[in-house]
Amino acid sequence: MRGCQCEGGASPIVGQGPRELASGRLAFERGLPGLCSVSGLLCDVYIAEALLLGRGLSFSSHAAVIAAFGKEFAKTGLLDARFHRYLLDAQDFRNLGDYGIGQPVTAKQARQVFRWAAEFLEVAERHLSAGQGK
Repeated sequence: MRGCQCEGGASPIVGQGPRELASGRLAFERGLPGLCSVSGLLCDVYIAEALLLGRGLSFSSHAAVIAAFGKEFAKTGLLDARFHRYLLDAQDFRNLGDYGIGQPVTAKQARQVFRWAAEFLEVAERHLSAGQGK
């Protein structure tokens, strides 16, 4: 959301989403798929937060952001419901990557989370720049 301004002049994520994508790319290139998946989730959460801020909503946990995004954007059809699924799945991979719960994140899974984040960022930027924050 590079410099995107939402209603009321709020600058929602000040480059955090793209920065997390860059971090994820570096982690992947260095053979750290778990860390890449963490960056992918953070990117997704920053994007969802920016979209929610555009509607005047703010939340203090990843879980709350993910749930609110589902309610406000997926269930209403404002954005494709697959982005909510991306958030949910990225959270699962983040748990694997960050906490080592279950099997480690594979390179294939990390690449997928990274692709989801890049796609979500592109769609959200278009959505916000078209003035569809509400």
